[in-house]
Amino acid sequence: MSEKNRDGKRTARQRIAAEREKQKSAERRRRALIVGASVVCVLGLAAVIGVIAANAGKDKGSKNAGPVVAPSGAQGKDSLAIPVGKDGAKSTLTVWEDFRCPACQAFEVRYRPVLHELTDAGKLRVDYHLVRLIDGNLGGTGSLRAANAAACAQDAGKFRDYHDVLYANQPEETDDAFASADKLIQLAGKVKGLDTPAFRACVKDGTHNSWVNRSHQAFEAAKLGGTPTVLFDGKNIYQDQSMTPEKLKQMVEDADRG
Repeated sequence: MSEKNRDGKRTARQRIAAEREKQKSAERRRRALIVGASVVCVLGLAAVIGVIAANAGKDKGSKNAGPVVAPSGAQGKDSLAIPVGKDGAKSTLTVWEDFRCPACQAFEVRYRPVLHELTDAGKLRVDYHLVRLIDGNLGGTGSLRAANAAACAQDAGKFRDYHDVLYANQPEETDDAFASADKLIQLAGKVKGLDTPAFRACVKDGTHNSWVNRSHQAFEAAKLGGTPTVLFDGKNIYQDQSMTPEKLKQMVEDADRG
């Protein structure tokens, strides 16, 4: 075999070997890229899961998820009504209200004297249902937190007095002042015997927040529309333009006489 042919064969083998080495290097790089991409995907997935979990936690907190703790003495379906007055009263007034609602305040101011008179006389029972409509309409948490504080006052046997204090000190509808636990506790000082460590803890911990949320869900499910909704033995008297405190009193008096 000539020297020329031997050189040609060596050159061909070298090219083949070089090509094989090149292919092996490419394969090693490809595998490294696959492994690296897999690690990145796993890390990315873990990051996404972490963000979802964190956001879920935030949503849970913002909605005040947790056990539904009804205030002491609450009655009715799911214990959503706070009763004021005697159970044996022949007439019942059902009030759905929001402590941030100006119309609710106007109703309370106008009808409060006669409601107090009739409930004290045992002729009328008022079932209060607390909702957080304004929070949803304008943002904030004042409706929720004020309702929770009122439920805390119910635990202490001071609901009616604190209820009236909240309306007497209602901020502007757009002012979310009732979102402050300190503000709600300060107002409790206007009710004798209410500002206690137990009340403060109840307000700050949002003990009845989930109960308020359930009450609001019942309000929406009933499609009552707005606050206040005031039902006298099932009839919406707030929509009756001819209704007055005097007329309501007469209706209750008539029912009481049988």
